[in-house]
Amino acid sequence: MRDYRTLKVWEKAHSLVLSLYAATRSFPRDELYGLTSQIRRCAASVPANIAEGCGRAGIPELTHFCRVAMGSASELEYHLLLSRDLGFLPEADYQRLSSEVGEVKRMLRSFVDKLNAKG
Repeated sequence: MRDYRTLKVWEKAHSLVLSLYAATRSFPRDELYGLTSQIRRCAASVPANIAEGCGRAGIPELTHFCRVAMGSASELEYHLLLSRDLGFLPEADYQRLSSEVGEVKRMLRSFVDKLNAKG
């Protein structure tokens, strides 16, 4: 069992969630239970899955939950693109947030590779 709060990838993912909550506050009210909720849910899923994996017994389970987190990050990428294309998210915010998601995905990939090397 690991303390997820010591992982840089968890810190970055948590910071991204906070940024996305702020960015989605300006979304249309009628999207509260639609796109706003979807973005917040899949964004929060990334650090939550890292935390859950850290609470499990071994490396294979942690690896599994990191892969689930990667899937949520990929879903988030699409929701950000859709938000931009619908005019809910300004281009500059889209670029910044997409870049942050990409960084989290690279960090997750690297972390999973290190876990796989440990066996």
